[in-house]
Amino acid sequence: MAVVGVLDSLAAEERWLYPGFLAMYTAIYCVGQLGLLRRWAWPLRLDGASCLISLAHGTPAALAAAGAILALPPDARGFAAPNTRLQDHVLDYSVAYFTMDLLHYLAFLPGDTLFIAHHVATLFVFVTCRYLVRHGAYALLVLLVLAEVTSLLQNVWTLAGIWRAEKPAAARVYRALSPPFYFIYTVVRGVAGPLFFLKMSLFYLSGQAVDVIPWWVRISWIVVVGTAITVSNLWIWNLWKELFRERKQNMAKKSA
Repeated sequence: MAVVGVLDSLAAEERWLYPGFLAMYTAIYCVGQLGLLRRWAWPLRLDGASCLISLAHGTPAALAAAGAILALPPDARGFAAPNTRLQDHVLDYSVAYFTMDLLHYLAFLPGDTLFIAHHVATLFVFVTCRYLVRHGAYALLVLLVLAEVTSLLQNVWTLAGIWRAEKPAAARVYRALSPPFYFIYTVVRGVAGPLFFLKMSLFYLSGQAVDVIPWWVRISWIVVVGTAITVSNLWIWNLWKELFRERKQNMAKKSA
């Protein structure tokens, strides 16, 4: 009920919320960098601060996106449907997060070109939907749910991975979380994501949205989302291979 109340309040809010969301992420980031994580070694502190704002974004964004989709009648959930006020607020919430995290990478990790490219591309898609064409939020919010539904588990797994070399407890958590995280991530990003992406792509390539979403926007969305899904699947595939390699090595050691 609390989530419904928050979504109802957002749907009624007429003010531009992006500045407030960006200020919130900035505050969380500064609290992490200057307070909660100040005793961590600098490389770990950077990863931890990024995880902190990701935690503030992931699950709330997934819940808000799902709520914004379910708030509409089924016949209004279309790939070319106009954005609602609630959908715009949800997009702004994510745009603010990716802005803050992009600034973090540009300032402290400029060599991490893959993450920077991912954030720039994601911002391009969200910003063009929110501020340029003002249609198609339904498709992006479904993708946002699929992208962020594993966020909480992934961030806990990441934080455990950061400390696994130094903390035995973190190593145990990392090992315990890896199989279920990999499995859920594979189902979401390797099955559900591509199926929805195929449906979205077929619609946009059919020309049915030509009056509200220009060709170059639709094609760019398809390219960005398709690339992101491909990279995600390559990432999780490599993690699966590493997991099975480690288990094979451990079994060999035990039998020696």
